[in-house]
Amino acid sequence: MDKLRYPIGKVYEIQDKVTPEQKERWIGDIAASPSKLRQAINGLSPEQLDTPYRPDGWTVRQVVHHLAEGQMVAYTRFKFALTENNPVVAIQQEDLWAGLPDYQDVPIEDALALFQLIQGRLVTLLQGLKPEDFQRAYVHPVSGTWTLENAVGLIAWHGRHHTAQITSLRERMGW
Repeated sequence: MDKLRYPIGKVYEIQDKVTPEQKERWIGDIAASPSKLRQAINGLSPEQLDTPYRPDGWTVRQVVHHLAEGQMVAYTRFKFALTENNPVVAIQQEDLWAGLPDYQDVPIEDALALFQLIQGRLVTLLQGLKPEDFQRAYVHPVSGTWTLENAVGLIAWHGRHHTAQITSLRERMGW
């Protein structure tokens, strides 16, 4: 079950030292994530989009909407960290959000467009930051303090993680 839930491995681990090269790879992953997500769902029928990626998991449709909204939340956390001193950020109630009507009623194409726009804005923001800006931080009430350099790694992991959930479902189902 863990392999179905975490096809690329469990959650991103905060790193003590992030190299400039690693940060650039992560930013590249973020930039590439909209096209990879689009490829992952390409050609899926409405029934396939409504298939859970694992038993008791979200549907593919919910995963796509979650990625768009999750990245929107991440983007605002970056903005708060860049403009305030160690702001405490709100917790995203992911499971509750995934059960709201818009996850079912908003067209999947809208979620893909939102994801692409947010990722583009985030990449532009990240590429314009000075090295010291990445040491700014926000405080998450559950997981603690996150420097922006580690948050970049988390965001890159997040996109790869959810896209892999979809692609691994496709492989298992022979889609």
